Amino acid sequence: MLDDDDRRILRRLQADPSAGVPELATATGLTPAKVTRRLDKLREGGVVKGVTAVIDWRNLGYAVEVSLRITLDKTQARAFDEFLDAARQVPEVVELQTFLGRVDVRLSLIAKDLADYQRVYRDDVLTLPHIADIEALMTVARVKDDTGLPI
Repeated sequence: MLDDDDRRILRRLQADPSAGVPELATATGLTPAKVTRRLDKLREGGVVKGVTAVIDWRNLGYAVEVSLRITLDKTQARAFDEFLDAARQVPEVVELQTFLGRVDVRLSLIAKDLADYQRVYRDDVLTLPHIADIEALMTVARVKDDTGLPI
């Protein structure tokens, strides 16, 4: 499991994903060689999957975010697989989650404005296979958006 050195490295990496080994070493009080070994171990163990750029889609002109709660027609044997395969092809879909319970899938999508959302909804979402019921929830405000872990 993680020890204190690993936790220090991970906390610093979360705070500044672009930090290189020398910066991580200085910030954590470890040698660059030790940071490199620890990072290699964390990557091999699947703890650190990679470093990505987080792009604020609002700054690119997308003003609308909608969460769709979808119930699928589960009388069809491959309803989940076929729905998810098709939903992945919609460029405006930014997140897909599956659930156990009354709602089967939550699909988050973005649009430039309400007219663009209406186009995506009619042309792309409503044509997805095996939808039995759908409920749209428009995001008003994002109160917490934290990808970091309490390490």
